[in-house]
Amino acid sequence: MDRFWLLSVKISFQSMAFSTICIIIIINEAHAVDVLDYFDRECSSQYQPYAPNSTFETSLQTLLGSLIASTPSTGFNSTVVGDNDDRVYGHAMCRGDINSTACRGCLETAANGIVYLCNRTLEAIIWYELCQIQYSFKNFSVMVFTGKYSNPSYFRKNASDPDRLRSHWKYMMTNISEGAAVNSSLRMFATGEVSMSASRAVYGLVQCTRDISSHDCTTCLASAVGDLETCCGSTEGGTVMSINCNARFELFEFYSGPPTFMLTYNYSNGSKWKTWMTAVLALVIGFLVSVLVGCSAVLYRRRRNGQLDAEIAQSELFHGFAAPMEVRMTEEGDLVSSDELPFMDLALVMAATDNFSTANKLGQGGFGAVYKGVLPDGKEIAVKRLSKRTWQGLKEFQNEVTLIGRLKHRNLVRLLGWGMEGDEKLLIYEFMPNRSLDLFIFGPSQIEL
Repeated sequence: MDRFWLLSVKISFQSMAFSTICIIIIINEAHAVDVLDYFDRECSSQYQPYAPNSTFETSLQTLLGSLIASTPSTGFNSTVVGDNDDRVYGHAMCRGDINSTACRGCLETAANGIVYLCNRTLEAIIWYELCQIQYSFKNFSVMVFTGKYSNPSYFRKNASDPDRLRSHWKYMMTNISEGAAVNSSLRMFATGEVSMSASRAVYGLVQCTRDISSHDCTTCLASAVGDLETCCGSTEGGTVMSINCNARFELFEFYSGPPTFMLTYNYSNGSKWKTWMTAVLALVIGFLVSVLVGCSAVLYRRRRNGQLDAEIAQSELFHGFAAPMEVRMTEEGDLVSSDELPFMDLALVMAATDNFSTANKLGQGGFGAVYKGVLPDGKEIAVKRLSKRTWQGLKEFQNEVTLIGRLKHRNLVRLLGWGMEGDEKLLIYEFMPNRSLDLFIFGPSQIEL
């Protein structure tokens, strides 16, 4: 009987011990699941890890304990622990819609998670659904947006009508972001809801750390909403996290309490806005087309008038030279005028000079080049091709030809004719092999009489 009782006690004790071990294992496993149930983390590998049991590690443990103790009452805390190289900066934030108990529980999990998962890194940040903790060996007070998308393992379905959904959540997120940043009573936190239909709505949440300015909060949230469109523009929800702000939207109510902003998407205003923009664009395009057509017409008219003026002037020039004069040399060497100074066709001159070939070039002056040529009858000529850099007006060219035609001097060569076609202006002289090229190259005003 005694042996049976002792055996029963022993079995009962062993059963209790086994049950206790099982309970401990279950508790530890549950705690491990909590630690690993994070949205995302950033463990810097840029620097050497801190040493175990170092002063920095002691400062970090003190910092995390301080954040856990002081943050739940306000929802946000930023502090620093230690001196010199062992100084640690940190901040913690809980979501604005949870109570202090839930905040403390999340921060305890986050503190364990950041130490366990980041393994002695000198700076790290970890995000959970309800809170976030960050620490660093340097001051991170300067806001730099480095958005992180939510864990890709968190599955979200593709939206059946992504454009319509996107227009609604962007409208909502823009409005609640402005409210969170500007309205000081909201403490940089806001939630929102906007209906898509009678049975469906979009829910959103934005939050900034309270150590940045209202302007920086606006900037940070604008970047986060932009990242939301990049990562989650076609899905039924999305989350973007950063050091200083977070943004999230879903098709289910994921926050506690009534929304800070209950919004109505104004379809009529959107339609009117599109109609107005279409009308404005049509007017602007019509105006630009009218201006372009008008300018083209003016330019065409000016160009046409210029061509007509040139044709008229050239016609007048030809008329003025209808009975021009020839200059011939007397036995004494003087030049006398005759009744005709012939106009020579450009094709004839080009054939005579072999298309103004370099081999026939006699010289070059400021007023143009001189080429030797041979007419079909064998007569040798010198053709002065006026430089385009010194082009004259038609009237000036006429005056020059008339002046040359009227000159009388024993040292001047005989002017046989002239030519003009398009851009070409030519003076054709008798070729005198024993005369100086100056007689051809320079204009009459450069030769002393």
